Amino acid sequence: MNKTKNELLMRIVKLIDVLLMAIPFAVCWYAYYLNRIASRFYIKGNTLMILLFCILFVVVGRVYDTFGFSTQGISELIYSQTLTVAICDGIMYIVIFLLTKKLPNIGPGFVAFIAQILLSAAWALRANKWYFEKFPPRDTAIVYGNRQEIKKLIDEYGLEKKYNVRLEIPIDECLANPDLLSEMQTVFLSDIHSHDRNILLKYCVANGINVLVAPHIGDTLMSGAIPVHMFHRAILFVGRYMATPEYLIAKRILDVLISLIALVLTLPIMLITAAAIKLTDGGPIFYRQVRLTKDAKEFSILKFRSMRVDAEKDGVARLSTGDKDDRVTTVGRVIRKYRIDELPQLINILNGDLSICGPRPERPEIHKRYCEEMPEFALRLQAKAGLTGYAQIYGKYNTTPCDKLQMDLMYIAHPSIAADLKIILATIKIIFVPESTEGVEAGSTTAMD
Repeated sequence: MNKTKNELLMRIVKLIDVLLMAIPFAVCWYAYYLNRIASRFYIKGNTLMILLFCILFVVVGRVYDTFGFSTQGISELIYSQTLTVAICDGIMYIVIFLLTKKLPNIGPGFVAFIAQILLSAAWALRANKWYFEKFPPRDTAIVYGNRQEIKKLIDEYGLEKKYNVRLEIPIDECLANPDLLSEMQTVFLSDIHSHDRNILLKYCVANGINVLVAPHIGDTLMSGAIPVHMFHRAILFVGRYMATPEYLIAKRILDVLISLIALVLTLPIMLITAAAIKLTDGGPIFYRQVRLTKDAKEFSILKFRSMRVDAEKDGVARLSTGDKDDRVTTVGRVIRKYRIDELPQLINILNGDLSICGPRPERPEIHKRYCEEMPEFALRLQAKAGLTGYAQIYGKYNTTPCDKLQMDLMYIAHPSIAADLKIILATIKIIFVPESTEGVEAGSTTAMD
């Protein structure tokens, strides 16, 4: 009963956020835009406009974790809120443009947007404070195999206010006495063999303990399994990249439409970038590099050149070390920071070499190196490579290949247009987040472009 009550309270707090964001829009609509539409609305039409905004805010908000006041820091939460209302207001402005049949004055909408930002900041501060007053840190245990990193990640991401780690224990000791977990509210299972993990999973579920599992590659593959009715038993079917023909056709249409629109919208930026690169050192504007896509097919990826012309004069493939890399030019640092160097890949998408969404294409030399250390790395090549992907959204540049592989396989296991649209929207959020463009230590092989 307490769990249901707590979930209800959380939903009420989130509903308050939606209403707070809708109020400035509603005031702006009734006070200004309503009187300027071609055919005046009545009560139902006005209600529909407000409801449309609320639905948009909820849908876009879920993509950007706008309601994550229990897991995000205040600044990140406000950033997510700001980005969400900006997109929602932009879409509603287009709707109003269609209703007025002329370009409406953006001033009142901008005032409403400022009011929404102020209200979202107030809500974020209060909601975050309320949550940690209402819900003290959960008594937490970490059970680990060879890879002991969860406690470090909890501290790194500021989640110690949510998880009070009272116990860190190797799997062998925990299996010998699973009752050590009896007083815990949450248990993390990290790098544990499936047989041993299942024993603890059953114990925790039976005793009402929440479990967070760091999966193995096999677990990620199984997550895309399809239930099959056979032999009067529960059977799960798992195959290689089980994307339907309808999805692949729709995905290709989406790729072409989005890349064409993006090319038109970003053309001024691309022209300025090309001129800046040329004026810097007189070298070539573009940089071509062999990459791998579906089924290890090679293609030449196209990027704006961000490094010196002789960056790899010895022919050895090296990963960027980010801001520390002296091969990166002054212009290169700017275009890398805001991903402008990736824009020419829109041409690769039109050519069919890339998709908008998919695992990032790797260089053959580095792919081979990773496969020698981790043969499962080749599983990323089940699907066509992408301009952006799950690992780019939820990982960092210097996230380990193993963890990025897990994220890419999660995307491959659940192919859908909804997932692609979510990744496309989420990509907007990370453009201005510096940590996602971090490099790796010199000589390291723990990151993928």
